[in-house]
Amino acid sequence: MATQLDPRGRALARRHLSPRPPRQGARRDPRSGGVTVTAASEPVAAAPASTAPETDRVRLRPGWITIAAKEFADHLLSVRLYVLLIVLGIAALIPLYFAAEQIRSVAANASITPAVFLYLFQLSPEGVPILRVDLWVGISAPLLGVAFAFDAVNGERHEGTLPRLLSQPIHRDDVINGKFAAGLAAISTALFAVVLVISGVGLLRLGIVPASSEIIRVALWLLTTILYVAFWLAFGLLLSVVIRRAATSALVAFGTWLFVAVPFFGPFLISFISGVLAPDDPNARHLIGQVLPSTLYSDISSVILNPTVQTTSRAVTTSQYLQAQSFFPDSALSVTQSLILIWPPIVVLFGLTVGCFALAYVRFMRQEVRA
Repeated sequence: MATQLDPRGRALARRHLSPRPPRQGARRDPRSGGVTVTAASEPVAAAPASTAPETDRVRLRPGWITIAAKEFADHLLSVRLYVLLIVLGIAALIPLYFAAEQIRSVAANASITPAVFLYLFQLSPEGVPILRVDLWVGISAPLLGVAFAFDAVNGERHEGTLPRLLSQPIHRDDVINGKFAAGLAAISTALFAVVLVISGVGLLRLGIVPASSEIIRVALWLLTTILYVAFWLAFGLLLSVVIRRAATSALVAFGTWLFVAVPFFGPFLISFISGVLAPDDPNARHLIGQVLPSTLYSDISSVILNPTVQTTSRAVTTSQYLQAQSFFPDSALSVTQSLILIWPPIVVLFGLTVGCFALAYVRFMRQEVRA
């Protein structure tokens, strides 16, 4: 029987000791009375390495990105996008077609006339000042925002998919954030395609390469157009959250677009609002008209696309543009000066967009969703 010594030097039998687990690389020999014998020839197994480094762990995407990717794919495959894209393209190319003769005549004097490339977006044919590319884009582009947002939430509620969507492991605000981001991405893609088509037609007709300042102005106009459409997208999303039925929200959205974005009906709305809010104030009509999104966008577009404009937007014909260039050749503003001139309406338009989206966000977060 194997023995060991206690601290006082007395021998103790093995049976009085607590069992001890064998060490790694040792085996128990039954012939040696239970004493463990280390096998020198057996190699000791190394500890298993870490399965994966910390940086290789799978990271889940935020919920709003997942929803935005799904909604964006649905928008790209929807008939609604292509129909509205055709309408937007026709609305932009029709003014360009009617002003083609004037643009050809101006192209001959491209060496002495600055900002010729911007004629594509700003000029209108003689006698028809309303046929202007930026004006028609300002009328038809909000249809994209309204069409993609008027049934974003109440459509899900009507089909019964909203409770199942919110039962997924995502936050509630991911739903409305993802839908807004997807709609804005689809609209930006459509507007970018239209600008490329107009620029391509202009390059073929004019035969000149635009200057760097002209490219910057066109890019700024595209960004402000996206901001303008984002307001309508946020407004349509607000109606989709507040109104339960998609048909009702569509009627309200398209009716608002008709009286706000279309110049023919805008004065009627301004007169009605000024008569209700301040019937005795003669300046109320002017102040209300200045804060309308369509007026803000018109001012921004006019200053960006026409370097000679130093106040507000006005319908410009070819003769008026050439007359201004001939009498005031050095009056063209730089890009920086134009930005200084238009930053107040940009801030107001951005504030209106954020306000509409914030109202839709708060309303959606407080709504009760039943299965």
